[in-house]
Amino acid sequence: MEGIPLLLLTVGLLYVIHKALAFHRAVRSVDNLPGYRVLFSQFGLPTFVFGRWRGISPGTNHFFEDKHSTFGEWDMNTVISALPSPLVTLTIADADTIKEITSSRARFPKPVYQYEVLSFFGRNIVASEGEEWKKYRKISAPAFSDRNNKLVWEETVRIMDSLFADLWKDKDVISLDHCVEITLPIALFVIGVAGFGRRISWRDDEVVPAGHTMSFKESLHIASSDVFMKVFLPNAAMKLTGRTRRVQTAFAELEEYMLKMIHERHSSEKVERHDLLSSLLDANNDDFSDQRLLDSELVGNIFIFLLAGHETTAHTLSFTFGFLALYQDEQEKLYQHIKSVLSDGRMPTYEDMPLLTYSMAVFYETLRLFPPVVNIPKYNPEDTVLTVGNQYGEKRTVPVPKNTWIAINTPGLHYNPRYWENPEEFKPSRFLKEYNKDAFIPFSAGARACLGRKFFETEGIAVLTMMVLNYKITVKEEPQFAGETFEQTKARIFQTKNALTLTPIRVPLTFTRRT
Repeated sequence: MEGIPLLLLTVGLLYVIHKALAFHRAVRSVDNLPGYRVLFSQFGLPTFVFGRWRGISPGTNHFFEDKHSTFGEWDMNTVISALPSPLVTLTIADADTIKEITSSRARFPKPVYQYEVLSFFGRNIVASEGEEWKKYRKISAPAFSDRNNKLVWEETVRIMDSLFADLWKDKDVISLDHCVEITLPIALFVIGVAGFGRRISWRDDEVVPAGHTMSFKESLHIASSDVFMKVFLPNAAMKLTGRTRRVQTAFAELEEYMLKMIHERHSSEKVERHDLLSSLLDANNDDFSDQRLLDSELVGNIFIFLLAGHETTAHTLSFTFGFLALYQDEQEKLYQHIKSVLSDGRMPTYEDMPLLTYSMAVFYETLRLFPPVVNIPKYNPEDTVLTVGNQYGEKRTVPVPKNTWIAINTPGLHYNPRYWENPEEFKPSRFLKEYNKDAFIPFSAGARACLGRKFFETEGIAVLTMMVLNYKITVKEEPQFAGETFEQTKARIFQTKNALTLTPIRVPLTFTRRT
């Protein structure tokens, strides 16, 4: 028995030596490229427990928190963790290198296994690669048509007009504790009508149809707002609390609604519709022979479009309104620009969208500073090399061993001073002149770039234009923050966390009706 402690100590020491040697080999495998050296990776459970802790874990939101600050001589660095096995992640903020990666799908495919959790309704375009992905893209792409974009614009303007006339009708001043209180329902209503062909009203809740326990509006709201629970909690855990059971019910109800809509449109007389579901069904009924999608795949893909269009739009609009509240001169420029385009006092139309250049500039600058997805993952099935540059125009070739994790660092790119002058500043006018489009990737890039980009932009510009045209936006006055400096206020209202997308924690704003 006396030798057992010595044996355990020896085994423990050998284990540490083994891990240290493996870690050293991992560092050498990428030519000692600088970066984080940590015990646990940013993807492991310990990171959620320890948070950001030097030498232990980089934290779950380090891509956005660090932006470009951790890139030294080269616009590529590493996160190398020791446990449970050495893991090397290359993070990249070089526009040319990123273009090479996103243009070479065979060399740098998407690690779709990371997205399998989003297939609870059915296989879909986000959680697929290769021939399966091509099939989904071929059938989905026609749904995002100019006719659908026009529908998005018209319905968004209608929703905003109804917000002002019905919900805010008796109020000249509306203060919100968090801006998402209004941007989330706006985005939900838009996806309801432009995604599913179902109008949702500010005025009242829908009646729960026979055979259902929840209205379409409620199931859509809960499923889109609490998808995080569905993604990360096992089915057994979903039965433990009232809230998780309600989320589980919402997903079941939404699936029933979507399947019913599919079956009704299959069997009903053909009517011209331009919502995404109808367009997806039309494309699926075309002559694709054995490539037609199953009902589960139709539901899986339309839910992915819902998920992508709901949260990202709501959060981006919250950040946008926050910037306009802080930078009153920029808000006034935007207001005057909108007034010049709509000089006759009419409502904005879809045809006005190309003329609303400052609205787009404000929206793009927000997306540059707060990209919804901060890490676009890739990997390499075979050994390869990547060339990276620096501010002096020099180049360096870095070996990339087989199955290295590669992270396209969106904030690192968007805050890179090689491409953006004074990158920390909110300066929409930079998008009114030539800029490096390869250094702006809020919608990703290459063949796997976001299919719904124009949908997202159309909705965002319509909401922004209608809001600024009718209301002045300011930071909500709160006594406990009365002595703050501008920078302190900015830091407070732009606190974020990284969930499925970059998420504002609290953006308290006041909207005052213009006279």
